Amino acid sequence: MYFKRRPIATAVALVMMGASAAALAQEAPVAAEQQPAKAAKATTKGAEKDQTLNTIVVTGIRASLQKSLNAKRNAEAAVEVVTAEDIGKMPDKNVADSLQRLPGVTISSAGAGEGGFDEADRVSLRGTNPSLTQTTINGHMVSSGDWFVLNQVGTVGRSVSFSLLPSELVGQVIVRKSATADLVEGGVAGTVDIITRKPLDFKKRFSAEVSAGAVYADLPEKTDPQFSGLVSWKNEDNSFGVMLQAFSETRHLRRDGQEMLGYSKIDPASPMALSHPDLAGVYYPNAIGSALFEQERKRTGGLIDVQWKPFADLTLDLTGFTSQMDATNYNRNYLVWPSHIINGGKGQAPDPGYVVQNGTLTSATFSNQPGSQYAIVDNIYRPGANSETSFFNFDAKYRFSDTLTVKGKIGTSKGKGETPKQAVFEGDVFDTGAAYTLHGIGQPADSRLLQGNPSVFTGTKLDWIFGASPARTNDEENWFQFDGEYQVDMGPLTALKFGIRGAQHKRDAVWIAQGPLWSSDPFNNLPAWNGTTYPSNFGNSLGGNFIKNPWQLDPAILEAWGDAHSNRDPLEREYFPGEFSLKEYATAAYVMGQLEGKGWSGNLGLRFVRTDEKVTQNVGIDPSVCAPLKPCSAVPGAITTSAFGSFYRNDVSNAYNDVLPSLNLKFDLSKDLVARAALTRTMARPDFSALGGAISLDDTNHTGSGGNASLKPILSTNADLSIEWYFAPKALLSAGAFYMNLDNYVSYGVTKQSFLNIKTNQYEVYDVTSPTNSNGKVNGFEFAYQQPFGAGFGALANYTYANAKEKGGGPLVGASKNTYNLTGYFENDFLNARIAYNYRSEFYNGLDRSTAQYQAGVGTLAASFGYKFSDNFAVSLDGMNLNNPKLKYYANNEDQPTAFYVNGRQFYLNLRGKL
Repeated sequence: MYFKRRPIATAVALVMMGASAAALAQEAPVAAEQQPAKAAKATTKGAEKDQTLNTIVVTGIRASLQKSLNAKRNAEAAVEVVTAEDIGKMPDKNVADSLQRLPGVTISSAGAGEGGFDEADRVSLRGTNPSLTQTTINGHMVSSGDWFVLNQVGTVGRSVSFSLLPSELVGQVIVRKSATADLVEGGVAGTVDIITRKPLDFKKRFSAEVSAGAVYADLPEKTDPQFSGLVSWKNEDNSFGVMLQAFSETRHLRRDGQEMLGYSKIDPASPMALSHPDLAGVYYPNAIGSALFEQERKRTGGLIDVQWKPFADLTLDLTGFTSQMDATNYNRNYLVWPSHIINGGKGQAPDPGYVVQNGTLTSATFSNQPGSQYAIVDNIYRPGANSETSFFNFDAKYRFSDTLTVKGKIGTSKGKGETPKQAVFEGDVFDTGAAYTLHGIGQPADSRLLQGNPSVFTGTKLDWIFGASPARTNDEENWFQFDGEYQVDMGPLTALKFGIRGAQHKRDAVWIAQGPLWSSDPFNNLPAWNGTTYPSNFGNSLGGNFIKNPWQLDPAILEAWGDAHSNRDPLEREYFPGEFSLKEYATAAYVMGQLEGKGWSGNLGLRFVRTDEKVTQNVGIDPSVCAPLKPCSAVPGAITTSAFGSFYRNDVSNAYNDVLPSLNLKFDLSKDLVARAALTRTMARPDFSALGGAISLDDTNHTGSGGNASLKPILSTNADLSIEWYFAPKALLSAGAFYMNLDNYVSYGVTKQSFLNIKTNQYEVYDVTSPTNSNGKVNGFEFAYQQPFGAGFGALANYTYANAKEKGGGPLVGASKNTYNLTGYFENDFLNARIAYNYRSEFYNGLDRSTAQYQAGVGTLAASFGYKFSDNFAVSLDGMNLNNPKLKYYANNEDQPTAFYVNGRQFYLNLRGKL
């Protein structure tokens, strides 16, 4: 058992100001109990004191900015707020898109191995990994899944995919940058709480809203429908209400790219290095590919909320939500293949005239040697790829008296990510020769074949059939929660909050690794090619001089061929090295005092958390002891049904106790000036795949590689100071500084782990290359400004600096040093317009095929225009990614580009009506 109690570190003595630049928001009826802070102090210790923030109905940009400022100013902790009333009127088309315009918030469109897309998918706070930012809905956890196969079988994290959370769901989003004891633990950097609307909060007894429109994407040149609707009804005495929401949204994506698939090094002892000493230890690109990705996303779902107040002091609330995304996709890549040509220095050396720059072979030509392979081609079709999330939650709130209120919560949430099958053709290209020239991240590399025609399938040979088919991850959490608040009159102590929470979390990953079906002889029965090639405009927005017109297979033909020639036997092809399961039990209790004095307020609390984990790993058995696909009595319970080796299941149980103190203070220095200070201790739990990764052991040398089931929870000691100057109506100038000291941050290294040595039948210690607990620090500052200029015009701006380092000086995943947002708007009684630019500097994106990957700095431009015909009818036109940003990635330095992507622009036209 691991028990740790740490004092909070001394606050950083800097004048900082919590940035708030409230995002552009719209009207919002939101339950008063969900608001982030008190709007006014009650004059008695009765019901008035239960209020947290008066509901303000706002319409339009300027009024919504004022509402956001009110919410921020009245909060006792550091928060940012985005609101929306009419369905589809979120300032952006994805909740994460809106959040990225807040100070201290950054987004990513994909993981390291997935490549970048056109839609924000993950949210992170203050220079940390998205897994260290918690996302909740109405204060409870939400399970999630990913549609992309590498996120199902590779790194399986705890962050929530915002692609499943449409803006129609949202009544309000609160970004909590400093922790309080009553918040559910799980976010080291902070929490994003998505609050849905409630039927009893609507002003009218009956409300109906509908949004219908279309989205046009210029790269795929496709137009698709978008629809959402809401109906809410409540009885005359406001004691019973029902709200129904539904959405159905389709859109096509196309991504043009170039991918290098990492870098390898020429072995100094290889024949090539011995004959060319200047190539010893030099890096070279593994491949240079023309990558075309196309997808159709269909997101459907809805929410139901039933509220009942049997009598004035009791409120019951049942909420259910579901969102499913069908994400069928087709991925093609035609790759010049230096890793096969050079083969670590054992293969063909480049012709004279090659160029080595900064330790990288940046330009090389390989003359054709008959019988040699110079390119490889992947066509991968994933019909039915999908993800989904759902939850049911029951809330009850009872006011026993003017001084005591209790609340209860019980619920369940499920998430799933699935790739039912992959139809894969990987082809070899021979007798062509090849050449390439890298240009750093300035533009894509030049690549070409010296002979042959990449537009013609003829002559291509089958290399292999590979990939997870199917792959599936399941995520589930069940919880209960009890909270109480007791009003007191004890000097600065005005209220005492207390509560308990329990949760059970389950996560597993299962997949089948397909291969060729030898009985069907796929190597002599290739798929039919119908003469198609990449789109004629492929790569035009990327620039560069690389292969842009390769052949491609028809996806229907490829699927039929894959079904006929792929071995997907669920026993023989089960890939135990990629599977795991985890059960996690979390129990927590807290107590928190609400504090108030003359000109100041705040809270002081303590949260105790116990985590019990049981991780089931698959451990490989030496084939000399248990051969695969043969019975084995030497190891009880050995799994020998898989062609990928023999395994036994290793169960590891651990328990951790953590104490999380928190202090938040707010000082009203004057009518227009507010200062804040916070000292908190927060925690998050390691990614699932880091805990449960399968283990491969060398029983002779006592070494191995895999996951680490004994990773401790990540802890952080945090200090925040800020000051806010509300110098005019709807105006703010603020600055702030923050500091995070991370303990048990998950990195990679060698750990001591105990496993059964099959040869000696004894538990022994191994040196395992695996995720390991390390330390890190994040410090930085934020600035924010917003102001209306008159005549309907106004502007917002914010800037965040984050310096994030791991122990030893390495970068933390997801940390951009510089981010900033610029927004200008205009609004009158009928017309509104907004233009927004967001920029984040380069950041470490994680590992891609065992190679470090960084994303270069990128900026995005968005704009929206709206016209209101009446109070009940309006039209809007929104443009996303208007500058068609080029996403650039690199490895160890900018001389080693790993990917370039463009996704085009998207335009949304919507008609909205409401009753």
